[in-house]
Amino acid sequence: MMNKPSRTGVAHVLDAYSYSLKGLRAAWRHEVAFRQETALASLLIPLALWLGTSASERAILIASVVMVIVVELLNSAIEAIVDRISTELHPLSGQAKDLGSAAVMLSMLLCLGCWAIIAAQRFL
Repeated sequence: MMNKPSRTGVAHVLDAYSYSLKGLRAAWRHEVAFRQETALASLLIPLALWLGTSASERAILIASVVMVIVVELLNSAIEAIVDRISTELHPLSGQAKDLGSAAVMLSMLLCLGCWAIIAAQRFL
């Protein structure tokens, strides 16, 4: 099996950037959860700049929000691959989708925990 020739240097970086934008557009177009989490992020990130009292607190708040979006993108990729392979019900397909969903849930809980701890420290 031959590998397709790949570009190097700046051309490779530009190709990767283009593919990333294509992925973001696909997520926006096809994934309701991605749109909801992005909308929430557009509110939470400015709030993080106000809530955090130091650069590290602001970074933790923002990173926890961005991580939810990153995990959602990975979950969407898993779901797309599973659906591409077969739409028939199979225990392993369900397990893969459930594991992706669990990863999103854990990232949300981590985000909530970061926000709760920093908010409590600021207001209590």
